[in-house]
Amino acid sequence: MESSKSIQSLSSGWSFKQGAKDSTSEWLSAAAIPSEVHTDLLHHKKIPDPYINLNELAVRWVGDETWTYRAEFPTPQSFGLPGFTTDLVFQGLDTFATVYLNGLELLVSDNMFVEHRINVASLLAWSDEKKTNTLEIVFEPARARGLELVKQHPEHRFIVHQTEVSRGPVRKAQYHWGWDWGPILMTCGIWKPINVETYEVRIEDLWVKYDLSDDLKKVEGELFGIVPECENYNLNVTFELSFADGLYIAPFSFSEPSLWWPRNYGAQNLYTISMHVSSQKDTILSTLSKSIGFRSTALVQEKDAIGTSFYFRINNVDIFCGGSCWIPADNLLSQITPDRYRQWLELTADGNQTMIRVWGGGIYETDTFYDACDELGVLVWQDFAFACALYPTYDSYLKSVELEARQNARRLRNHPALVIWAGNNEDYQLIERYGLEYNFEEDKDPESWLRSTFPARYIYEHLLPKIVSEETKGMIYHPSSPWGNGVSTTLKVDQTVGDVHQWNVWHGEMRPYQHLPQMGGRFVSEFGMEAYPHLETLKSCVTDPSQQYPGSRMMDFRNKAIGHERRMVIYLAENFRIADGSIETFTHLTQVMQADAMSWAYSGWRRQWRSRGDRKCGGVLVWQLNDSWPTVSWGVVDYWLVKKPAWYAIKRAMEPVAIGVERKFHDWTLRKADELWQRDTGHVDPVAAVREVSFDLWVASSRLEPIEGVLDIRYLSVSTGKPLYRAITKTATITPNGTTEVFTDYKPEDPLTEEIPEELDPYLIHITFAVEGKVIATHVSWPDPIKYLNFDDRGVKAEYSDDKQSVTITTARPVKGFVFSERRGVKLSDNGFDIMPDEKKVVAVEGIEAKELHWRYVGA
Repeated sequence: MESSKSIQSLSSGWSFKQGAKDSTSEWLSAAAIPSEVHTDLLHHKKIPDPYINLNELAVRWVGDETWTYRAEFPTPQSFGLPGFTTDLVFQGLDTFATVYLNGLELLVSDNMFVEHRINVASLLAWSDEKKTNTLEIVFEPARARGLELVKQHPEHRFIVHQTEVSRGPVRKAQYHWGWDWGPILMTCGIWKPINVETYEVRIEDLWVKYDLSDDLKKVEGELFGIVPECENYNLNVTFELSFADGLYIAPFSFSEPSLWWPRNYGAQNLYTISMHVSSQKDTILSTLSKSIGFRSTALVQEKDAIGTSFYFRINNVDIFCGGSCWIPADNLLSQITPDRYRQWLELTADGNQTMIRVWGGGIYETDTFYDACDELGVLVWQDFAFACALYPTYDSYLKSVELEARQNARRLRNHPALVIWAGNNEDYQLIERYGLEYNFEEDKDPESWLRSTFPARYIYEHLLPKIVSEETKGMIYHPSSPWGNGVSTTLKVDQTVGDVHQWNVWHGEMRPYQHLPQMGGRFVSEFGMEAYPHLETLKSCVTDPSQQYPGSRMMDFRNKAIGHERRMVIYLAENFRIADGSIETFTHLTQVMQADAMSWAYSGWRRQWRSRGDRKCGGVLVWQLNDSWPTVSWGVVDYWLVKKPAWYAIKRAMEPVAIGVERKFHDWTLRKADELWQRDTGHVDPVAAVREVSFDLWVASSRLEPIEGVLDIRYLSVSTGKPLYRAITKTATITPNGTTEVFTDYKPEDPLTEEIPEELDPYLIHITFAVEGKVIATHVSWPDPIKYLNFDDRGVKAEYSDDKQSVTITTARPVKGFVFSERRGVKLSDNGFDIMPDEKKVVAVEGIEAKELHWRYVGA
């Protein structure tokens, strides 16, 4: 029989106005809920699109106003029947919201991340004359309320990085105040659904706690279900049950479970658990089903020769977590559809990314996000919603944080993809920067932390780990990102312990990105290099043709990163010839530069994965995967899900089998400079820099069995493509789940020409690795910097298939950084690649005919 529970979604019929509940402003129709005031104003053309040109400035006023929403709904038909209850469920209100039902104050909310469920049976209209109810929600401006809270709590020192102090005491997505990649858009509104639920019995939650045997052959645990006020009903499941205070427990045990594995390590096996509540007459009153996956998880932090390791072990297998950091995919959260979430996670998985880190300045993502991670095998590192600030600890704030943390820990605890909670993003860096009190080794009294100048330690090292422990089983908790045994590793990077955010490339000391392999740590959870998105994206958000050039007023406004004007140009000038100032050339070179930085980082840090018991680096997560609006940023994929070449570079570096090469010059040249790491190009012997080269060669493998294959190593002239040294063929057995060092400090032998030409002839190193005659990995190592190389007369040709769904690229001489200019709705099998003279690079094209593609390469 069908359940007697009914859910009425209040998704339509809303109107809104500027001002408080009693204001005389004009009511306007609102979009379907979820929504926010900006999207509703856009619908009525009351504001310009904040994502275009300088319009962000023109809509700032919206966040400083009060807004009221109103809707009517009928009283449920089952209302008033014996045993029935009616609740109003507010899944998410952004942020300072007062709710009125039929003129009576129902709820005052001040936390965007909290769900509210309220029994409204005594407040609904029920007479024959009136069975329609009026729901009104007044949203006050978060910035103004935040400033009020700062004044109300002078006992707290509010320190806020990136933005202004008002965000410190407000439990709202912190990026709404603006960040160094996104606009200031202070939203408000009904950002998650509102439902009217009528029921006799409600299953409040359903979850599993379990243990896997050491050999992974047996799983045993308990199924938990909460059914409030349910003593008069039977629980219809197949297990023997015990009952106490509305909590039902069903023990279970079985052998040979189908395990859940990260992508490329095994199948993503999921089980469905269901719970049914029926009456004594076998009428189903409530049912709830959820997906779970069985897997073992460990964060391995063991003392070793370097310090303390930091890597993940899933189902007894060590996992190198190459992936990315995730920010909210839109500043207007209601615009992110379930399909768009799915596309983002498919893109992540297709890029060979094993882990995604949900950054603490955003939101706890939707169920759709985590469901996709479960199904695709993408591990999730989840930050609690704190970022770059000294947060307060007054009583009402701590109560709100506890409710927020418990609700979200409970909501997400069944997801096998979620493997770690971190307390915050970069909040511990304030200790270093402002000299706050913090004695990790000696002061273990949480109450004393509340009286220190760093009271938020109470949240990160007491409250949140307590909640994670109480609400989940076996979930890993990490106090912060970055953090290592009481040491923040943001400002003073400690490469021996914990995770690190490496920002001495781009920010900080602005080191050459070629040094990234030596700048890592036990786990690199942030690093990045900026690049322009493809031209279609740029021109869609900077629409004035006179502003479509690098360094224009609108282009600079579009990039929120501090100092980007000089940082990007410096990195470009160090590495490439900036032949002209066109937007096309500048875009292409920034993209190739970002892709090169990704290659250096992922290949170099993956090399340090080494072997079991000797894991120097456990993972790398680029800042950042995505954008929240069309912009210039560190994103490797833009707002419209259009991939930059860097995405492909990460994919290649994270293939199950990948080749890595690092050239070594003399310690006075580009690779190894003085102790201050500056490039000493003024004293380089150009002949030696070209000819006297040695290199390291390794092969990284995530496969769990040894691989035997053949390495083919060639040394080709950049200018002509002809071999300068005799090629090497070497049989190699590749270590499973680790890196195999093939050559160390190897110097090319058997030159094919004895005389050094008057014009220096630098060479590239081209390597392939073949198994049973099939090439499964390739790599090209170019002389550095690229700007010294001559790329004239490359002889590039493109041939299109008859159905125009693929293009074959060939070249007469080596090509660096071949990039198709991508656009929305187009999918390519590869992009941002290098091509050798004897290769035929076939690229499959979806969404347009291949002949419509535009392309560039370095020196074109």
